[in-house]
Amino acid sequence: MCIFLVVAFLFSGAEKLLAQKDTILLAPATITGFAPERFMGGLKVQKIDSTTMNQYRFQNLADVLAYNTSLVFKNYGPGQLSTVSFRGTSASHTAVLWNGLNINSPTLGQSDFSTIPVAGFDQLSVQYGSSASIVGTDAVGGSILLESTMQPMGFRASIGRQQESFNNSQTQAVIQYGTALNKNWDISGKTAVYYGSMKNRFPDSTRRDAPLLPSQSFQKGLVQDIFLKTKNSHEISAHVWLTSNQLTLNPRNIRGREHTQTEAYRNTLRYQWKDFSIRTSWVQDILDYAVGDLIEVDRAKTDKLASRIEKDFSWVLGSVGGITVKTGAEWTHYITRVAGYAKPEISENRGDVFLLTRWQHASGWLLTFNLRQAFVTKYRPPFTPSLGVEYPLVRNNSYSLKMRGSTGRSYRVPTLNERYWKVLGTPDIKPENGWNYELGLDQHFIVSKVHSFSLKATGYHNRIKNWTYWNPGQSFKVENLQEVLARGVELEAGWNGVFGVMTAGVRGSYNYTKSTQEKVYDAYAVDVVGKQLTYIPVHSGNFNAFVTYQKMKLTCQMLGMSERYTRTDNSLGLDAYMLTNLVAETSFNWNGAHLRLQGQINNIANTFYLNVRNNAMPGRSFAVNLLLSYNQKAKGL
Repeated sequence: MCIFLVVAFLFSGAEKLLAQKDTILLAPATITGFAPERFMGGLKVQKIDSTTMNQYRFQNLADVLAYNTSLVFKNYGPGQLSTVSFRGTSASHTAVLWNGLNINSPTLGQSDFSTIPVAGFDQLSVQYGSSASIVGTDAVGGSILLESTMQPMGFRASIGRQQESFNNSQTQAVIQYGTALNKNWDISGKTAVYYGSMKNRFPDSTRRDAPLLPSQSFQKGLVQDIFLKTKNSHEISAHVWLTSNQLTLNPRNIRGREHTQTEAYRNTLRYQWKDFSIRTSWVQDILDYAVGDLIEVDRAKTDKLASRIEKDFSWVLGSVGGITVKTGAEWTHYITRVAGYAKPEISENRGDVFLLTRWQHASGWLLTFNLRQAFVTKYRPPFTPSLGVEYPLVRNNSYSLKMRGSTGRSYRVPTLNERYWKVLGTPDIKPENGWNYELGLDQHFIVSKVHSFSLKATGYHNRIKNWTYWNPGQSFKVENLQEVLARGVELEAGWNGVFGVMTAGVRGSYNYTKSTQEKVYDAYAVDVVGKQLTYIPVHSGNFNAFVTYQKMKLTCQMLGMSERYTRTDNSLGLDAYMLTNLVAETSFNWNGAHLRLQGQINNIANTFYLNVRNNAMPGRSFAVNLLLSYNQKAKGL
């Protein structure tokens, strides 16, 4: 089966494969919630469809992104740290937004994607390239947008469990509801709880003489979304996401044991009336770290208070289309207490003012022009404009070809660790900044109404100055040591077909990523200029193919990486590898109840590979999950 699917790679993957005509917006409409994609004209934005999300329901964000996007992850093992490289940048160059709120750790400046379950949000979008003018700091390589949505009327409940190899398991329960409170108010919401236990009881302690690092992790969380909406355009939404993640390395070796406990309490409240909205939020991040007997614990605790206000203005300009302008401001206050800082408590204020503009012409032209200025205590981040354009070269019922391009400035505010860590931190370190350019072509076409094809090609050029680096030549003191140039090409293609009662499809991507140091700001490591950054493959790609028959579905997933270097001079590296997974599922229905049974074989070929030096990844593994759900539609629907 997989051999056939590999041959089909010639037609591999895009997002939604059924071609759609571009919509001409003549009268701008009010959009509820945080929808930055509206102002990302010219940028590549990939939305992960609900079918894919449901297939990865018991997995984490790194899993779904690794096999469905061009993002590259450095993963230390099941339940362990998983960080991202977005278009050749580092783990701290990706903004992760949950309902418009940046949830990257303010001390580390990044997110651990292994601790973000797919069950924690409703919609997932991936925005490629710099979007600092739209979402703010960290979005140098791109941004990940996680959204909660209003639930349809009625009642739905589900409970499920996944049992995996190595004594690992995932359990979750979700309740979704929507009803009318009275003639004026509707309420909808979602309550989700999840628990993961990764004991990682590997049958062997090594693979090809490389150690399998003993570890165990436990993850649990609660997600609560509430939406209140009136008939006259008032909307109130509240979102809570509580997480607790415990990771222990070498759990049975008291002398070599490392224990990390992270907790996050994320809360946000939003009010919108027509084109005006205001949001306030509070986030608390706690990180406890201990070694050995775990008696002495180093704690990092950060509170983040934020408020945002924004207003949309729209004009219909007749034959020349419509213009939408969003203007607003955001204020954030940090209070952090970290054992390793020079002062026992650090506080900081940040602010942003922005103006986002979208003009969609009746002929199909789309132009976005955005401006943002950030303000940080004792800092002046650069002014960040961006310009994006899209134009349909061809558009009819069966074929569309769209050109897009963008340019924008990016920046990253240094993390709290980079500035305030004892001795090694640099209080006056400069913010990173750069310029991103990209150009792309998207085409969709339908053949005989039963076959659809999708092709995309994107080229990008992203130069980042004042790249921060924990310099080993200065006892790992952090410095603005480098200038990095990331450039590359992303190719995607896909096909969907219908054959009577059967449907089939393939989608995949190939990515060429050249990310090199172009300049160093002192004499240290001059020989690394022009060399590929560590752990970033020059060539990578993924492939998905599926076939369905009635209520049965079979999916093949493939992921490939070229050699990745582990030394800055490229003298040592990790071998290339390719992984293949197979997923089979079926479902049954009884009077509103739905049962889904899914089985998965990971790494079918038992491929040996390393993601970090001297730390082997597990071989072939199996997983079975069972999901029972009940759907009661609202009366009258």
